[in-house]
Amino acid sequence: MALIVQKYGGSSVADTESIKRVAKRVVETEKKGNKVAVVVSAMGDTTDDLIDQALSIDSSPPEREMDMLMTAGERISMSLLAMAIHAEGSRAHSFTGQQAGFFTDARYGAAHIKAVRPDRVKNALSLGDIAIVAGFQGINAKGDATTLGRGGSDTSAVALAVALGADICEIYTDVDGIFTADPRIVPSARRIPSIDYESILEMASCGSKVLALRCVEYAQRFNMPLHVRSSFSRRPGTLVVPDGIDPRTLPNLD
Repeated sequence: MALIVQKYGGSSVADTESIKRVAKRVVETEKKGNKVAVVVSAMGDTTDDLIDQALSIDSSPPEREMDMLMTAGERISMSLLAMAIHAEGSRAHSFTGQQAGFFTDARYGAAHIKAVRPDRVKNALSLGDIAIVAGFQGINAKGDATTLGRGGSDTSAVALAVALGADICEIYTDVDGIFTADPRIVPSARRIPSIDYESILEMASCGSKVLALRCVEYAQRFNMPLHVRSSFSRRPGTLVVPDGIDPRTLPNLD
């Protein structure tokens, strides 16, 4: 039995039909005998829509209130995914960043994770439930909601995987892994089957948007293997692995 953290981005949970498709994939992973925790982003363009609404009211809104607003998107997708998993016949329990034990510094809009204490997530997993966690958010020492900035859900997923001692963190997106160039722009771009942290960090620093820079740095610091793949296909994706790890020993690669 493996412990797997899966992260689904906004395009993967863009609408209710997409959420149902993700639920089937999550339940499929669980039925292979794995414990599964899932981190979700907000649905589609929800975050951008919330920002637009805020700016239409106040051109310079208070940072604290913006973070309170920004956490709403992930709360919607986490609860809908939990419902979809229930409809598939499995048990799921959703958690906000605060409930999942994500503690951050005091910066609003671009907070850094200081500690993750996922006691309630561990308890849900021990009971055989699938745990669904809202990405991109946490709580500061004042008890206020904070957000991690762009790409924060990737970082949330890796941090949760590290805190749980997961075997792998799967990052689901709308492309089939990491390519030599953007395949939507360069049709001849080739998928990279596996890559080391240093190479992917260099790609991220040069503008590659497949993985957030902070996410890869966090994974490297704790030697957490990553599997970047599409939620829209069954293709194998790209493994980001620590030195000395044989990719064939990692779980759930089919």
